[in-house]
Amino acid sequence: MTYYDILFSFFIYGFLGWCSEVAFAAFKQHSFVNRGFLNGPICPIYGIGVTVVVASLQPYVGNLILLYITSTILVTFLEWLTGFLLEKMFHHRWWDYSEMPLNIGGYVCPLFSAIWGVACVLIVKLIYPFTDKLVSFFPIWLGKFLLVLLSIALIVDICITVQGILKFNKRLALMEDIAKELRNISDQIGENIYDSMMDGLEAQDRLKARADVIREKVDEAKQENADELKARMDSLKQRAEELRSKYEKMAKLPTFTSRRILRAFPKMMPREHIKEFGQLRRILKKKRDELKKS
Repeated sequence: MTYYDILFSFFIYGFLGWCSEVAFAAFKQHSFVNRGFLNGPICPIYGIGVTVVVASLQPYVGNLILLYITSTILVTFLEWLTGFLLEKMFHHRWWDYSEMPLNIGGYVCPLFSAIWGVACVLIVKLIYPFTDKLVSFFPIWLGKFLLVLLSIALIVDICITVQGILKFNKRLALMEDIAKELRNISDQIGENIYDSMMDGLEAQDRLKARADVIREKVDEAKQENADELKARMDSLKQRAEELRSKYEKMAKLPTFTSRRILRAFPKMMPREHIKEFGQLRRILKKKRDELKKS
């Protein structure tokens, strides 16, 4: 295969893979879900995986058993590598086979590997000959023009998606920081109340010891402590209210990319900020349920 054929193969099978994911999601959820990693109608993992299979396994086309075994091994490795790299780069696990028997790290499992193997055999034997003729149908100049347009669109889509995911991760981190500060404020309020009570008890002890001589001074000190405590409490409560409002606003206004990805990958799980991630997912689910009822 030439570079021209490889690029065309990538886009064709990436699109067909996206179509299959959308069809599967529509069957399960009875609604349209863009199941791709990117915003556009393409799944790069399908484009890369099928292209690698088609390009490297042509010598085994005449032997179905060998073709199936090599296809299964190859796509299993590609799926594992993709899941591993995506998690390391973006700190999220995009799919999870942990509940499936004999899974490897949750990235791959025998059942889906077997299904991918069958799919690859069908593609190599039945679909590839058709797509190969389809590519040869286009004049070279037109094919190159289409590839340039598709490549530009893909690069732009990748940049937008990556930027959206990084913003999403940053939002989760900010939400966690706000939650920590709210807990610290709560602790400070509790400590201030405790310190005030202890100061009052100590003042009473001193009052009993020295009787009326310093009663007036003790009362003044207690009033000063009360005023200082009230000022600190008011300041902390105001700060807590500001943080709480900011937290709720961030939770209720997720970006387009984060909304789409959370819907596309229902088993997606972050390595960090798990509590905040769960809250965002619950809010989005609640909004979808409200839209269905209306």
